[in-house]
Amino acid sequence: MVVSKLRPDGTVEVDRDLLDQLYSQLGTSGADGVVSRAMEELAVRLAKVESSYRKGQLPELQRAARSMIAISEQIGMVTFARVVGDVSALALTDDSTALAACVERLMRIGENSLLAVWDLQGASL
Repeated sequence: MVVSKLRPDGTVEVDRDLLDQLYSQLGTSGADGVVSRAMEELAVRLAKVESSYRKGQLPELQRAARSMIAISEQIGMVTFARVVGDVSALALTDDSTALAACVERLMRIGENSLLAVWDLQGASL
């Protein structure tokens, strides 16, 4: 018998053009503030999604996930926005297996996306 170890992919896409546009419109200080507040809010809501999932509070999980879509799109977190949309939709279904997989994927993508935006924010935009 052969046992394969699966390595989930946590690659993320960040829309750098959107971030550049945000920095052009708001200036460095203004954009840094917007991006920082968005990332803090996403981190809090990501923890809420995980907590709600673990407690079986699917309506709360769905609300928390849905609320993250616009925030993540605002700062160019393309992959994160797509996955959080999937979690939001699956929270309304009876597919517990798919929801479990998507919540786990969201945790990986969320962490990687926040790190990617943080790295870009520190770079000269």
